[in-house]
Amino acid sequence: MGLQLSHAQASATGPRPENQDALRRVTPAPALAASKGLLFAIADGVSQCADGGLAARSSLQALALDYYATPETWAVAEALERLLIAQNRWLQANGGGQPLLTTLSALVLRGRRFTLAHVGDCRVYRWYQQQLQRISEDHVWEQPGMQHVLKRALGLDQHLVVDFRDGELRQGESFLMLSDGVWATLGDTAIAAILRDQLDLDSAVNTLVSAAHLAGSQDNASALLVRVDALGESSIGDALLHLQRWPLPPPLKPGQRFEGWQIEALISHSQQSLLYRVRDEQQQAWLLKTLPAVLHDDLPACQALLSEEWLLRRVAGRHFPQVHGGTSRQHLYYLMREYPGLTLAQLFHQNGPLPLAQWQTLAEHLLRAVGLLHRRQILHRDIKPENLLLGDDGELRVLDFGLAYCPGLSADPAHLLPGTPSFIAPEAFSGEPPSPQQDLYAVGVCLYYLLSGHYPHGEIEAFQRPRFGLPVSPGRYRPDLPEWLEQCLERGVSANPAQRYETAEEWLLVLEQGERRSLSLRPLPLLEREPLKVWRGVALAALLLNLVLLLLLLHQ
Repeated sequence: MGLQLSHAQASATGPRPENQDALRRVTPAPALAASKGLLFAIADGVSQCADGGLAARSSLQALALDYYATPETWAVAEALERLLIAQNRWLQANGGGQPLLTTLSALVLRGRRFTLAHVGDCRVYRWYQQQLQRISEDHVWEQPGMQHVLKRALGLDQHLVVDFRDGELRQGESFLMLSDGVWATLGDTAIAAILRDQLDLDSAVNTLVSAAHLAGSQDNASALLVRVDALGESSIGDALLHLQRWPLPPPLKPGQRFEGWQIEALISHSQQSLLYRVRDEQQQAWLLKTLPAVLHDDLPACQALLSEEWLLRRVAGRHFPQVHGGTSRQHLYYLMREYPGLTLAQLFHQNGPLPLAQWQTLAEHLLRAVGLLHRRQILHRDIKPENLLLGDDGELRVLDFGLAYCPGLSADPAHLLPGTPSFIAPEAFSGEPPSPQQDLYAVGVCLYYLLSGHYPHGEIEAFQRPRFGLPVSPGRYRPDLPEWLEQCLERGVSANPAQRYETAEEWLLVLEQGERRSLSLRPLPLLEREPLKVWRGVALAALLLNLVLLLLLLHQ
């Protein structure tokens, strides 16, 4: 079952001439809700500015529209922060010389977690088992007489600072979002009493708003209440399986037609997957990936296959296989283009270590591909020569997203260590969570192996608990390597993640600059470090030698 919510909202102008509060709730289609969640937001325009109502309404409008346009793999907090920073700039640029200011709190509920972004003095509470807990901070000055003066708001400062909070959802709990026209008048005790008395959500929000004005509030009053009726799935694979309850295809035979595809051959059969070559009506070759029949009740395997396709669709580009966009299937499988070519493992097996020029071109292509993955918040976790295809068209493509991981969207059982042992980063063996540096370590091992035919820390067998020290210099196996390239690879496969490259783009820059870049990983020769001292020493030695020769001549 997906995340099930109930919600209600109410807002009243009160004695003010206009209502400068704004409320927004967005409940998208189930497929999008699975990745982006459901958005609820409240904003309170600052009345002393040019148009507080415009600031509040436009901010919620921009947030509601643009949040769901951000990449589906982005973390919730990252997407909200980027959008709020952009809206902050818009407010500053469109006030016509007058400030456009608003407070704002945005709550995203997704799967089994919540994320709150908050700036200003609206309040957000959790209501659970008759207990009220405030989870937002009022960004106001604490000095006497200034408790209603904002020190943080959208449009107030050039540099926006947003508070973020996230956590696990609890079934049956509620989130309450209030403007200061409610909470500043009623106080937490009265708010909790109303929530206890009014079990119906609509009754609760209407009572909160009307009670605030009856108690003397001179401000607009707004309330939004969201109740968690049922928790959602813990990963994108769970959510997709809930949305798409497909059976596995039956055994497919060459020459058979299946859902409009001509089956040509079974080209791969393992315990985890089946791979068929199929052709469409234009005779274009595709690969159909599904699961063996024995896994028809294996929910994690089904979830993983759906998740693999979902992630591949979100990294479309020249460095990744194209996924077929058809939606008419009735079974659990997906299709990707077949590209003629060789994997880098096959290329190495045929030709041995790669020539430097070819190696550097492939290394740059690989780093660009990995950089794109990481910008989409996707970790591949199984980068190795067998999963890198050099197509006949000259493109390098990253294959096999079966172990790919997206923080916040993917399940990651703690007892599993995904990947191929020799390419797994040292910190992963110690239980560290997946990170971009672990992918970059695998890139480093790949590049090291393709140049030398060896592994920097030795080959690691399955179930082995390896120890890592300094990597063997690749120059031991390839004396033709320039020193800067040796240093480049040694840094990429360092056992300490802090000594590796932070991003694929940083590493790519090193490769592109080549010998022009000094990595400073080894001490420079003394002549380069202290040229003056060296030449002074040479001059002194020459003087001493001349004196010795002179003395010898005098004694003859």
